[in-house]
Amino acid sequence: MKFFIRFSKLLFVVLAGLFFSEAYAEKLSTSTIEVVSPTPLQSIGLPLNQVPSNVQIGTAKEMSQQNSLNLSEFLDSNLGSINTSGSVGNPYQNDVSYRGFNASPILGNPVGLSVYFDGIRFNEPFGDIVNWDLIPTNAISTINLMPGSNPLFGLNTLGGSLAVNTKNGADYPGIKASLMGGSWGRRSFEFEGGGVDKDKNIDYFIAGNIFHEDGWRDHSSSDVRQLFSKVRWHGDKSNIDLSLALADNKMEGTQALPMSMMSNPEKPYTFPDHIKNQMIMINLKGDHLISDTKILAGNAYFRRNQMKSFNSNANIGDGCYLNNDGVHTRANWNNNGLNCTLPVNGSNNGAKDPVNDDPVIDAQNVISKTIQNGYGGSIQFTELGDLLGHKNQATIGASADLSNIHFSQNGFTASLTNFETVTDSPLDIQTQVSLKAKTYYYGLYGTNNFAFNDQLNMTLSGRYNLAFIDMLGSNVDTTTSTTTSLNGNHRYSRFNPAVGLNFNPTTQFGFYGGYNEGMRAPSPIELSCADPVHPCALPTGFNSDPELKKVVSKTWEGGVRGNLLDIARWNASVYETDMTNDIQFIAANTAGSGFFNNVGDTRRKGFELGINGKFDRLALMANYGYVDATYESNFSMSSVANSSANGTSGEIAVKKGDHMPGIARQTLKLRGMYDLTSSWNIGASVISATGQFAQGDQNNQDSHGKIPGYSVVNLDSRYTINHEWAIFAKVNNLLDKDYSTYGVTGQNMYNGDFEQFRTPSAPRAGWLGVTYSFGSSKKESDKD
Repeated sequence: MKFFIRFSKLLFVVLAGLFFSEAYAEKLSTSTIEVVSPTPLQSIGLPLNQVPSNVQIGTAKEMSQQNSLNLSEFLDSNLGSINTSGSVGNPYQNDVSYRGFNASPILGNPVGLSVYFDGIRFNEPFGDIVNWDLIPTNAISTINLMPGSNPLFGLNTLGGSLAVNTKNGADYPGIKASLMGGSWGRRSFEFEGGGVDKDKNIDYFIAGNIFHEDGWRDHSSSDVRQLFSKVRWHGDKSNIDLSLALADNKMEGTQALPMSMMSNPEKPYTFPDHIKNQMIMINLKGDHLISDTKILAGNAYFRRNQMKSFNSNANIGDGCYLNNDGVHTRANWNNNGLNCTLPVNGSNNGAKDPVNDDPVIDAQNVISKTIQNGYGGSIQFTELGDLLGHKNQATIGASADLSNIHFSQNGFTASLTNFETVTDSPLDIQTQVSLKAKTYYYGLYGTNNFAFNDQLNMTLSGRYNLAFIDMLGSNVDTTTSTTTSLNGNHRYSRFNPAVGLNFNPTTQFGFYGGYNEGMRAPSPIELSCADPVHPCALPTGFNSDPELKKVVSKTWEGGVRGNLLDIARWNASVYETDMTNDIQFIAANTAGSGFFNNVGDTRRKGFELGINGKFDRLALMANYGYVDATYESNFSMSSVANSSANGTSGEIAVKKGDHMPGIARQTLKLRGMYDLTSSWNIGASVISATGQFAQGDQNNQDSHGKIPGYSVVNLDSRYTINHEWAIFAKVNNLLDKDYSTYGVTGQNMYNGDFEQFRTPSAPRAGWLGVTYSFGSSKKESDKD
């Protein structure tokens, strides 16, 4: 009954347009038609006004004008309902939140967005994470951010999907190279080139990026090297694309700081922490025109990603230790009768050094290596034509995404000296993890767009997902001589439907609405850390693999969009996504440890408003997003540092209606760009977000309160000297605001106090660069 009530509301919203303002039809002229691919594998697309959701689009020209450091920065600056947080203090490792769903590069963060790169699933198979540092921005032609639980984009599409499409030599001919330098020792060299060989019916494109930055905080440098190339062959009825992407990156990061240490935000809490990412990805795509109405398309890919990480971990020890001239080391238990057990709640009364009465710190360095070999592909058939005398477009397809994963990890005892954790002995291994996993993700999908008439069309879609996850391995704790098996075999499957309606009374105005369902299977990292009896310390350990339930999402969305006098586009939408068996990382009583568990139902609901247009020399854009992300089931979790925690167990009670941490309820993106002359323009962006609850404050009752909201102003400018030379400049955080985008409750190991930890964001900074280009027509250069 609930389904029919909601569907009736959807029909009412769409059909209400039948009575709405036919007078606009004569006043507004036809605008450029934007086309969006309904599936990850680009083929025949649909006009935007036939897509029943608020799709947002980004272009290469916008990224170039703003000199976006990476894709996550561009998303945060421009698209509605997105906000980012830098939990690890490195600009290439931001967590991206969209409508309350995450796409994160950090193992252990729950991920609810699927990302595709030229039709390849880009979520890593081990933890569904997204490594933004592997995507070169100067190789991107367009991005499409599609909201909702669109089943056509497969597993993990709970709140949305991001499709990244790359450039080619036919649309981006010529050569361009840019040099940039400025604050924090940042320096980069970017290049791209494309061309066409008409005699051989091929075009080619290559893009590269070499980047270094010292980082504004100590021990937060970045070295990024990316390369992308593509060759395309065109026949009378067939096309073949072959692309190669390479990356070799190293990124250092520093953790959040307790508030008592925020007076020196450049300093680390502990160090070193770094990750090395190396990737090779090969993609072969093709399509064949069987007839004027039938098209066959497909792709096959291989992707290898190797990640090496070093993590410094330190916290207050669980007993009395001796102090050695200011260097905290693990020693023998002190038997002088002192009670040095860490309490559940309190201040400055944790483990103490018996000599100096200082908190004693227990440190460990963890080195891990993850090798992921992914391969697979998809094939789909599209037929255009009439059905029952009406225009119709149908696509059916199948996909397979397979992977072999090898994970190894060693934990070593360490001493903390001047914020640095130094390994005591490379032979003294505390923990040793070895895990092999295989994932098999299969999908059968179909979608059909049927036009009742020129104004009203309906889309029906569905996908059957089948996932197998096999694991073999063990976790050895040498301190207790305990070995835990990580062996397990898991299977998940589900059919996910979608339906949508579009009513466009004019070419400039339309209503839309839809309902869709999605699912995600637990990732190997979640299954390897799902036992409450044996919690693990992510991303540093695994203990056992109890069964977790699949997560199911159900999304309703309705909206209206249109053009104003052919100079501006606007949209308004409302949505609600209900989650069943949502998976969260639940903290345990042991400091820094926890486990994954199904916490029941959660909900994200909200609305969006957007407008962008061009008024003579002035271009304006505004995107507002409101998201209310709440828990819809009761559960308990350990959160010792939360002031409302139970004094005995250290647990907090999360109740239905409590807001999820780490999600800003309101975001606002404003951008203006003005052409001072035909050669010189200047742009300004404002990024605003309201406050958010800290991690560990899932019950919203911690006395430390929310992480405050913020507004940041960025500037960019470009001056074209001639057709070949241009100079550009960029200033971030123009007003030099102090703000944070991430917070967590915790205990300060240096003084024993329970505090709120925050990751400080970067202060004001500026960069200057020069671009040289030749061989492209003015029409093509306008695209960049």
